[in-house]
Amino acid sequence: MLDIIKKQLSAKTVLVLYIIFTSWWIYLRLTTTPESLDNQLFAASYGLLALFGGIIGISIAQKWGGFKSLFGRSIYMFSFGLLAQEFGQLMYSYYIYFSNNEVPYPSWGDLGYFGSIILYILGVYFMGRVVKANLGSFKNKIQAILIPILMLVVAYLLFLSDYEFDISAPLKIFLDFGYPFGQTLYVSLAILVYLLSKNLLGGIMKNKILFILFALVVQFLADYTFLYQASRGTWYAGGLNDFIYLTSYFMMTFGLIQLKTVINTLRS
Repeated sequence: MLDIIKKQLSAKTVLVLYIIFTSWWIYLRLTTTPESLDNQLFAASYGLLALFGGIIGISIAQKWGGFKSLFGRSIYMFSFGLLAQEFGQLMYSYYIYFSNNEVPYPSWGDLGYFGSIILYILGVYFMGRVVKANLGSFKNKIQAILIPILMLVVAYLLFLSDYEFDISAPLKIFLDFGYPFGQTLYVSLAILVYLLSKNLLGGIMKNKILFILFALVVQFLADYTFLYQASRGTWYAGGLNDFIYLTSYFMMTFGLIQLKTVINTLRS
């Protein structure tokens, strides 16, 4: 990791951005109250890291063959997922700063947030095809069944066990169920890809792929933290939830940058 930071300008840039936003977040936690507009400003700004990661990821995907290769498709999906997250944040910031009404739900921001879930699922799917995850053995089949079921049960118990249906708002019902179940699906797939995959390219890729899959787990924690805090009325802009999102953007971006160093190594 340190070697990549020394050699790659993009790695240095993303690390500096993460340090700046982390320092800003700590300062806000020590000096402001949750109602402060400074927290709103932080929440509207740190998505810059996701924007940077998405742009860098697209260029890296092209080096891996773009849509012509499974790995290129996977990197594209993760990159588009970062851009979708930034779109969601920008839309919510628009509602907060320029609209005189409360932030609606569902809103255009959910197009980005929910879209990122679909993109991450596709990214993990293509990643699984790259590493040739094998479901052949009985143990692997049990893992493939139990992990998603367990996580779906947890999602239901935490967020949906007392759910009250409002048939006049079908899109809201879809998103209320789609968010936790979709997030559960992509992190379940990520865990399965890691558990079921074998070494690729003589082990060159293993740690790089693991880094991206772990970034998805952090994204999952960020999404669940938001759902948990929002359901209990404790969420506020610029709080712990936003810092977890910031960390997930940093990890995903850094993971994608590591894949650039791999292809440089293979070509040398």
